[in-house]
Order: sequence, then structure tokens, then C-alpha cells
Amino acid sequence: MVCAGLMCGACTMDAGPAPGGSALPPSGSVPAPGGAELPAAASGQPSVLVRNLAVPWAIAFLPGGDALVTERDSARLLRVTPRGGVSTVGTVPGVDPFGEGGLLGVAVSPSFGQDRLVYLYVSTAADNRIVRFRYSGGRIGPLDAVVTGIPRAAFHNGGRLAFGPDGMLWATTGEHGEPGLAQDRDSLGGKILRMTPDGRPAPGNPFGTLVWTYGHRNVEGMAWDGAGRMYATEFGQDRFDEINRIVRGRNYGWPAVEGAGGGGRYADPELTWPTDQASPSGAAIAAGSLWVAALRGERLWQVPLSRSGEVGAPVAHFTGDYGRLRAVVRAPDGSLWCTTSNRDGRGSPGPDDDMILVIPLR
Repeated sequence: MVCAGLMCGACTMDAGPAPGGSALPPSGSVPAPGGAELPAAASGQPSVLVRNLAVPWAIAFLPGGDALVTERDSARLLRVTPRGGVSTVGTVPGVDPFGEGGLLGVAVSPSFGQDRLVYLYVSTAADNRIVRFRYSGGRIGPLDAVVTGIPRAAFHNGGRLAFGPDGMLWATTGEHGEPGLAQDRDSLGGKILRMTPDGRPAPGNPFGTLVWTYGHRNVEGMAWDGAGRMYATEFGQDRFDEINRIVRGRNYGWPAVEGAGGGGRYADPELTWPTDQASPSGAAIAAGSLWVAALRGERLWQVPLSRSGEVGAPVAHFTGDYGRLRAVVRAPDGSLWCTTSNRDGRGSPGPDDDMILVIPLR
């Protein structure tokens, strides 16, 4: 387990970006555990693809390279081209934006060419739910409820949605500001969920329900490497934000443990940060690293990964340059698309916020 606040000199110094926008690892920094090597790829200078969005929360790519982008507070679903063209697919009905809730995750069916299905994680007045629609004629079709009854709250609301390499639909949930829900396996709060595209418990789930793992405070990012290993970001309370390796049926300790210290009963994180350096939201794996968008930390973290999945010492990029960062995804061309979140009520928006940034990897 790597503690960024102790082991990464770039983190403790918080020195800001080097020329070109990257905070490079200092000489003499602690090498990555498990023989992991820093990746050859490095981040290039971001370019602004789109300006003046309203809390863009999630991005999912369509076949052909265009992306669907959710706006949390407006409940608009946008289509964005790789050249920066923006069109409105529609405003999602039934969304009740409040606090950290609204129109959140988006996922495109792996069989989109045949079924045209798009999945959304939405906050209503009563719950969080996963819905889907058939994307036809460039518009939002009638919504079909896939999962309902996920606890919603102003805080710790989760909301990430993705299809995994197994073809199943995965969702992350928060514990609704009620820590006990994280340990209640009968609750959908404070969990990572795995389901069939129709919303049923996926084959192989550990408890015969939608629950894959539990004991989570608030997960807003998940990503898989080429070997199918899953990583997730998690907001801590006062001490430690986390990167966790997600393993079937494991208990990740909240509220009994924040950070490491599970003693075998709870899964310890692979990496932790002090909360002022991260508040980690979206996550993506590209070019041999896990990339994590940090809200309060206002930076993009690069976490090197070894061939066997161990994490190396994290490297901070663009510290303070763009404010709060919310989503990061790997685009079809190998670049990263990253959204700012400065209009979410906790940032200091500039005249162009919120933005989608394109970050080349070289």
C-alpha cells in the first residue's frame, strides 16, 4: 500500500506543475512496489475541446468516436464530437438535481450497434436509479427503469456507471450519509453493484444480489486494466482518500476503517492520499497508468501500474491549473478526455467553465 502523502515527494511538496503542465517525480522518490516501473508515456499539454458546460459529470463514447456527456445540474445529455461540436440529445425527465445528485453516470451498451441502448444513473426526488433508453434519431427515447431504490442524499451519492470487460453493467453507490448502510449487505448504499444489462444480479455475484463489494463510503470512479483487474476511487472522510483493488465479495471497511488498518478483516487500499490532495472522482486506465481526476485536490493523478497490477508512486499533473476535475476517460484515439467541475457549488468557476479537456499521452 502506497501512502501518497508519505511516499511521493511530488505530493508532499505540492509544488505545482513543471513546464508543460506536469509535476514530474523528483529524483530519489521511493520506487514503486512490486517491481512496477514508471510508464514510458507522459501527459502532454491539455487543449480545451468544449467550454461553458454545467457540471459535466460523465463521458461515454459511441461507436465512431463521438461521446455522450451528462450535465449533473441541467439534466442535459450532450453529444460531443472529437472536433468539439456539441449538440443536445435531450433533457432527461424525472431528474431532481440536489446537492451531489442529478444526472450522473452514463454507459453505452457493448452491443450498441444492434440494440442502440444507453444507460444513465439518475437522481429522482425519491431515489437514485439506473435507467436506459433506445438512442434513435439522435434523441432520448422512453426511459426503462433497470434498477430503482438506490439511496440518494445531498452527499455521498455515488453515481458512476460502466460496462466491464465481462459484459456486465457496474455501478457505484454512496452510503447516503448513513455510514451503517455500507455494512448492510441488504442495502444498495455504499456498494459496488454488478448486474446484467437488464438489471438482474449478474452470474457469479457473491451474495446472490446486485452487490459485488461493500463497506464503501462513496465511490465515484472505476476502471479495469488489460488483465481484467478492477480499481476504484473512494472518498474518505477526514484523513484518507483511497484507490482500491476491487475483489469479489470483499468488505472495504467503512465506517470501521478509513484508509489502511483492516487487519485482514477488511480490504486495505492500494494507495491513499490526504483528503486535501485528492477527493478522487473519475478514473481511467491508459498507457500503463491509472489516471484519477481530483476535485478538492485540483489535479490529475497518474498512478503507474506494474504488469502484475501493483501501484507505483503517484505523480500529480496540472495542479491548480484547471480547478476541480471530475471525469477522466480514455478516448478511442488513446488520449484522455477530462472534465472540470468548477460550477458544482464548491469551485471557483472561470469564464470558460466548465470545460472538457483533451490530454494527449506521449
